[in-house]
Amino acid sequence: MSQEEIEVEAIGIEVSSQPIELYKVLKIANAVSGGGEAKMAISEGYVAVNGELEQRKRRKMYDGDLVEFNEEYYVVLCDQPVQEPSDEPVKKKTEKPAAKKPQQKNANKGNKPKKSASKKANKSGQNKPAEPKAVNSADQSTGRKLMSF
Repeated sequence: MSQEEIEVEAIGIEVSSQPIELYKVLKIANAVSGGGEAKMAISEGYVAVNGELEQRKRRKMYDGDLVEFNEEYYVVLCDQPVQEPSDEPVKKKTEKPAAKKPQQKNANKGNKPKKSASKKANKSGQNKPAEPKAVNSADQSTGRKLMSF
């Protein structure tokens, strides 16, 4: 079977980096009203890429890829080199939350004595727990508690 060349008029979609996910191309082209609509159109089989039906919403698109949707053609245009994700940024991302966790644990340890102090106050015969420090004195007359986080 020989391949025929067909000339079509396509709208150029300029993107700042490649690869870019297919659903994002449809959003940038204003072919859909949002990402959810783009993902639904793709998964239901209304989108073709380079002449073939495409149902992967996050399919990687590169400079020169042709998208067909709703009787319109869009071509991805990008003058930047391809940027594949490397392992290094992933490692850095996993290290940052690990550094924050010990700080959170220390913060929780600092709060534990305050909680035990209020429990002791309850055992000493008070009916209500101690008011939080964030309570505004004007609101104490109404009995409402205001807490700031």
